[in-house]
Amino acid sequence: MRWIRAAGRGLLVVAVVLSGYVASGSPADSARGGGRGPLTLATAGDLTNYLGPLLDDWNRAHPGEKVTLVELPDSADETHAQMTTDLRGGDRSRFDVLNIDVAWTSEFAAAGWISPLPRDRFPLDGFLSPVVDTARYDGRLYAVPYVTNAGLLLYRKDVLAKEGVAPPRTWAELEKQARTIAPKYGLDGYAGQFLPYEGLTVNAAEAVYSAGGTILGDEGERVTVDSAAAREGIGFLADGVRDGWIPRKALTYKEQESKQSFQDGHLLFLRNWPYAYVSASAPGSAVAGKVGAVPLPGPDGPGTSVLGGSNLAVNARAEHPDSAARLIAYLTSERVQRQVLTKGALPPVRADLYEDPELVRKFPYLPTLRAGVRAAAPRPKSPRYDQVSLAVQAVVHDAMTGAQTPEAAVRRLARELADISRRG
Repeated sequence: MRWIRAAGRGLLVVAVVLSGYVASGSPADSARGGGRGPLTLATAGDLTNYLGPLLDDWNRAHPGEKVTLVELPDSADETHAQMTTDLRGGDRSRFDVLNIDVAWTSEFAAAGWISPLPRDRFPLDGFLSPVVDTARYDGRLYAVPYVTNAGLLLYRKDVLAKEGVAPPRTWAELEKQARTIAPKYGLDGYAGQFLPYEGLTVNAAEAVYSAGGTILGDEGERVTVDSAAAREGIGFLADGVRDGWIPRKALTYKEQESKQSFQDGHLLFLRNWPYAYVSASAPGSAVAGKVGAVPLPGPDGPGTSVLGGSNLAVNARAEHPDSAARLIAYLTSERVQRQVLTKGALPPVRADLYEDPELVRKFPYLPTLRAGVRAAAPRPKSPRYDQVSLAVQAVVHDAMTGAQTPEAAVRRLARELADISRRG
């Protein structure tokens, strides 16, 4: 069995193939023989190979509901395209329970592709509260959180210790240290995920949110991006490239490329997800033992991360809803969520795991991550999220390459988002 990490957010994407979903206990469920049967999981991404043993455990305990794996592309954008193409198809669907990026929940729910879920079947009260909000649309629960994520600022603690400075809390401190300290050690200053793909949408949204701005309101029906805060946030990124403390090669970075650059000892600072901290700290990394993590900086203090992660949702046409719900409950159980962290290096959704002394000793970034998740904001909610994200990527990339000023870029983005809203 092979699991592939979805490029774009370092998140697992899973599709459980059944044949059409209705809530367990409904008349249609009874007509379909109780809603139980074998499951097929189509997946993109597990670099740590932790899920195979978990699924083996499920299969031994549920011989009538065995899980088989199907592979999706190694890209969040491609996975989204393949899922939506399938969901727009005829009466049959290959993908019936979907572990979708948190940003897709509104889109999939508004399109009628996924069904509301019975809240009482899942331990939502034990989850981090901002994570549960990503699984709701129009006041109803359409998915169950499986993995969460918040961006962290990774830094070379050995270098900053030699300089006698604390890690940056503000944009001005980040810029100064990236511009003045990094060159003394032959390092590039700062990088994130700046290739025009979903990762750039995340980085841009974090910059706008950290400056106090927003992009959309009212479930995507109101455009709010044309603001001084948005100009400040996008300007921060564009100025970094122009002034050189963000290297131009970072404009080609996704998660993996940026993580590798930091892990190989080429960067002083990196914005990435927690899995990059684990990887950079592992034996064999050029910076093992030299990595620290703090919240993302903002203009005047800690900034705002965008919530990452994935939610388990069920296709509106699935035939085996009870098996689907049972598998979702299994994947969100305390035992499995613990292994999501310890063996998968992915942040769990259960709040109590972030206070477990044993886990905190092994993963010292957990308190910082918990604070980041609690203060994080979702990406812009919209039934047309794929179009919104493409517009953000294109416009912000033009600003960072110098093709357009931040001021002109924000005005253009506001116009394009308004057009998307009208077309909807």
